[in-house]
Amino acid sequence: MNIASYGPETAAAAENFALPGPRLSEHPGYLAGLAAVKLAAVRVNSRLGLLDEDVAAAIAGAAEEVIEGRHLDAFVLPVVQGGGGTSTNMNMNEVLAARASQILGGRDVHPNDHVNRSQSTNDVLPTALAVTLVPMVADAMAALSLVQETLSDKAVEYDELTHLARTCLQDAVPIPVRNVHRAQAAAVLYAATALEESCRALREVPLGGTAVGTGLGAPAGFTAQVVRELAEIVGFDLVAAVSPTFLLGSLEPAVRVVEATAGAGRALARIGSDLRLLASGPGGGIGEVSLPRMQAGSSMMPGKVNPVIPELVMQVSYQLEGSAASARAATVVGELEVTAMGPVVTLAALESLQRLTGVARIFAERCLRDLEWRPDVVRANLESSLESAVRDAGQLGYDVAAARVRDDRTGTPYVVPASKESAS
Repeated sequence: MNIASYGPETAAAAENFALPGPRLSEHPGYLAGLAAVKLAAVRVNSRLGLLDEDVAAAIAGAAEEVIEGRHLDAFVLPVVQGGGGTSTNMNMNEVLAARASQILGGRDVHPNDHVNRSQSTNDVLPTALAVTLVPMVADAMAALSLVQETLSDKAVEYDELTHLARTCLQDAVPIPVRNVHRAQAAAVLYAATALEESCRALREVPLGGTAVGTGLGAPAGFTAQVVRELAEIVGFDLVAAVSPTFLLGSLEPAVRVVEATAGAGRALARIGSDLRLLASGPGGGIGEVSLPRMQAGSSMMPGKVNPVIPELVMQVSYQLEGSAASARAATVVGELEVTAMGPVVTLAALESLQRLTGVARIFAERCLRDLEWRPDVVRANLESSLESAVRDAGQLGYDVAAARVRDDRTGTPYVVPASKESAS
């Protein structure tokens, strides 16, 4: 039998936290990050003579199996739970102990004495979250780059087309379509840069700080060795925290990632909202942009097609904002030496990056890549441009130029009535 199981601590937590919500098993990347921390710790503990070689090898083998994506069914707890994540740590400890015991033919392997040796939930979980988020940010960056590149391609494709800009949803002056798409690409780049910068602090981890950052319960030299070992396992640079106590008591680095993710969502949503407006109608609205026809838009009106992808992008941005708000609130109440609300930040970070990465790729591949401008509609609308009025104002004055501007619907000049105060 090679199916790991959990133990009594996990069973008690499953009963205590019996609420709907995402389970640890739904986030294999996070479990892999947590198992990587356990693998690094057991290797260093073995090297320092704190564990028998055969026990250490069995625990390491079990951890490697979890990193490979095995035993997911044994991680039954919800991500959000009381106790600051102790139950998550114990779920991993018990699964690895049970599997290691199987590997050793039934020999006892203890979840605390062996698997959790030289560690605390308080230093393990922030470290596990950090090493999980770094590659997730890289995935999100790649998805945002795809959006940026697609928009830049559109700027080249419609390099010679000019359309009517709108300010406050009213006719304004001409703007090259290439400028529109370049500005959108710049917005995505700005958001992606902020996300990349937010990720840098994650590479400083508190592993080895144990319960309150002092390293109590870990042997001398453990911190430097375990951080170096973990870096080799995950494949990117890590450094030991300058102040592990800070990173135990605050999850600000992770919160900043969540906030940057929400910022990227806003950038995408703004683009989606603009395209949705420019594609409105198409006969009774602006109708300058034609979006890919993805699916029927009405169960009653044949032929109606809705801008479902921009709407999805906008809806996801609202979810990202909500996650950022909950993460901020959770880290604010991290009293004294630990933040007991860490599971809320963990879920916010994991789900936010997954949503951003997914929706950015969908936006690029199922909307932006095949959107088209309608030159005939663009040129017809361009006749309402106020460009000539702006030029006239420079030569004749604002009031004279304003008197020449006529309402397209009535043919009469636009007249802004003077206020009673100015009239008197």
